[in-house]
Amino acid sequence: MKAFNEALDNGALAEVRHMLQGMPAADTAHLLESSPPRERNILWKLISKEDEGDVLQYMHEEIAAQFLRHRNAQEIIDTVEDFEPDDFADLIQELPRTIARRVLESMSDQQRQRVETVLSFPEDTAGGLMNTDTITVRPNISLNTLFRYLRRHKSIPDMTDNILVVNRADKFVGILPLTKLLVSDPSISVREAMQTDVLAIHANMPDNEVAAIFERQDLVSAPVVNDDGRLLGRITIDDVVDVIREDADHSLMSMAGLDEDEDTFAPVLKTARRRSVWLGINLLTAFLASAVIAIFQDTIDKVVALAVLMPIVASMGGIAGNQTLTLVIRGMALGQVGASNARWLLSRETIVGFINGSIWSLVVGGVASYWFNDTSLGLIIASAMVINLILAGVAGASLPMILQRLNIDPALSGGVILTTLTDVIGFLAFLGLATLHYL
Repeated sequence: MKAFNEALDNGALAEVRHMLQGMPAADTAHLLESSPPRERNILWKLISKEDEGDVLQYMHEEIAAQFLRHRNAQEIIDTVEDFEPDDFADLIQELPRTIARRVLESMSDQQRQRVETVLSFPEDTAGGLMNTDTITVRPNISLNTLFRYLRRHKSIPDMTDNILVVNRADKFVGILPLTKLLVSDPSISVREAMQTDVLAIHANMPDNEVAAIFERQDLVSAPVVNDDGRLLGRITIDDVVDVIREDADHSLMSMAGLDEDEDTFAPVLKTARRRSVWLGINLLTAFLASAVIAIFQDTIDKVVALAVLMPIVASMGGIAGNQTLTLVIRGMALGQVGASNARWLLSRETIVGFINGSIWSLVVGGVASYWFNDTSLGLIIASAMVINLILAGVAGASLPMILQRLNIDPALSGGVILTTLTDVIGFLAFLGLATLHYL
């Protein structure tokens, strides 16, 4: 990366072009995604036309679409002709609608049918994830006939570890692993060698459930079927890895109110626009917490020490709650948390909140008593901290499950709601107890 930057700064474009020609496509794509807009555009122009399609396959669809949106339909088709149908479907959804329609109309009937099959399913389902490029055989043919059939192909699809077996109605009946095919007697039939105890994934299954199945069963590929059991395509491990990475990105970015597709080097105005909405939402919650404080203004005026200690109660509750929230959201993503164990989890977090609240309330209470020479103030902040940490644990454990039932993404909104709750509860407990004592 440093060598590229130095060459670009020095204007040595011929040297940069030579360096790009010797790089694997995946590394070139990573270099483009890691470059600011100006350098990114220069590097793209230095890539040869023959290599553009290979590089685009390894790039995020949103960034890849930026390089193609000014080309005509035929130029786009020529560039991405080696794309798998699922990858092409992801890319075409990022293009402007008029261009996407022209691209589909310019494709061959077979290509368009494959892409439209994938596009007919939501992007976050098995159908939207699958690849329609598969090798299928009937169960009644011999392995010798299958060998001759395979040799007629110039190549077989990537990540092919099984031959998919279907009946005359194209309904999935089993798989024939290549490892079994290579060591079996060529004279036996596919039916005798195939495996039928294989899980076929329904096209409408959410992609995170697909990823969980691949993880549990150590799969390389899996067949995808419709309601009638008809084979539609297959999902491969490389697509599942993308799902796992995107889910991780989503959980991380959503905590900050950002889109997992956020480009690190997106233009200033685009970045500011995307972030401004979430900042506005956070501002509303901040006003709510401030309104609670304003209720106890008279108390704060008389006991200035309360203003000094207030952030401690809110901060401790926020951290404790977010610890629980993060743990529960992760457990839900892994399929470990559900209605059967929610009550146990809630009870545990309540007890944990009480224990930690008791321990740290003694520390904070002692420091506050010594600092302001006021034992009553120490007892008040200690009691408020116990209350806030218990409720923070309860909220952190229950909030993700409540939001999920309401079809709201816990990772996106859970943090903001939890922070608001812990701030409001902390201020109410601390200032309320202080008002009862001092006024």
